[in-house]
Amino acid sequence: MDLFDEVRKGNKKKFQPLAARMRPRTIEEFVGQSHFFGPGKILRRLVQANQLTSIIFYGPAGTGKTALAQVIAHHLHGRFERVNAVESGSKEIRDLLRVAKENNELYNERTILFLDEIHRFNASQQDILLPVMEEGIVTLIGATTQNPFFAINAPLISRSQIFSFQPLDKDEIKTILRRALTDHERGYGNKEINAQEEALEYLAMMSEGDARKALTSLEIAVLASEQTPILLSKLSVQEAIQKKSVAFDPTGDLHYDLVSAFIKSIRGSDPDAAIYWLARMLEGGEEPRFIARRLVICASEDIGNADLHALTLAVNSAQAVEMVGLPECQLALAHATIYLACCPKSNAITTAILSARKAVREEPILQIPAHLRDSHYSGAKTFGHGVEYLYPHDFPHGWVEQEYLPEKRLFYQPTDRGNEKKIADFMKKLKIGIEEKETNKS
Repeated sequence: MDLFDEVRKGNKKKFQPLAARMRPRTIEEFVGQSHFFGPGKILRRLVQANQLTSIIFYGPAGTGKTALAQVIAHHLHGRFERVNAVESGSKEIRDLLRVAKENNELYNERTILFLDEIHRFNASQQDILLPVMEEGIVTLIGATTQNPFFAINAPLISRSQIFSFQPLDKDEIKTILRRALTDHERGYGNKEINAQEEALEYLAMMSEGDARKALTSLEIAVLASEQTPILLSKLSVQEAIQKKSVAFDPTGDLHYDLVSAFIKSIRGSDPDAAIYWLARMLEGGEEPRFIARRLVICASEDIGNADLHALTLAVNSAQAVEMVGLPECQLALAHATIYLACCPKSNAITTAILSARKAVREEPILQIPAHLRDSHYSGAKTFGHGVEYLYPHDFPHGWVEQEYLPEKRLFYQPTDRGNEKKIADFMKKLKIGIEEKETNKS
């Protein structure tokens, strides 16, 4: 430590944003994630018993991943190293791990490595961590907003415990806001501030579980005020909150989670939920063609023959997307979304093709009956191809009983919903006709 260390720390603290200044310093100050860090919960027990192994924090921004890593490091009295995977390469990590090994061997000191955005490291960079993790020289705390089972190497996952962070609820956000307003050292405890309850409620609601967003909005509202004492009303915090930015990552979890919620809402016949998830995707910048393709798939997968117009409408909406683009194509997507959500549902087509393909893959291949084989060439009759084929249109009702598979199989089973009920009734009539013929024969 030199003479200017305290000056540097003071200057750094002076210009830190409120969200950085208000990071918790102790276990007791940490707010949120009570499902694994509440009193008596697993991670708190491990930390308090000084038995922490390598862990991975997974969850959205602003939920406390960095804050909790610092709290843990402070409690364990280890050497805390924070590295951002975006800014660091393999050389920096190797140098850090070499120093960590030396400190462990010479001073019996444990290094706690907080690796932010660990998913940004490629496979070979992640593998660098494995030897020191196995030796216990470094306790890794990785943080990621991406699903670790997709974004992180399996060997690293197997050596770590995963803790899933959830967005903070409104009461937790308000606790953090009130602490910032009353803290004399790091917050605004030295200022005269009249914070109305509805203002805090609004900030907590609009932060969407993100403590950083809530504190940043509070800071803007305080700094922008020209009143003494400062009045924090709902109007003043509304002005402080910039235009809402809808989180979206076209390759991340949210991309897949949103489309999953969208399709499941259509499948569940909830048009209000389906149109909301559609709006979320559009506001977030999702590619309209992707949405249109999912609607086309849904029309066959979840509706099929229960509504014969579903696939046509879905395909038409996809064509409309190509023809007019945004913003107008949102109407075609909304049109198809609401129609499909309100359709009768059937997955009989999906079940039929999956069952048939499973039979083809896993069972002995059924041979094509001779009378169904191609007979449009001279000499086909020599092989018996098409010889005994019965042309259905030559018979009353356009149907005649004959063998189309060498053994009877049942793949398509229409439901009694929508148009598929008509199909089921028709197939039933054919079956009755067959049974009557067999009875007459006997």
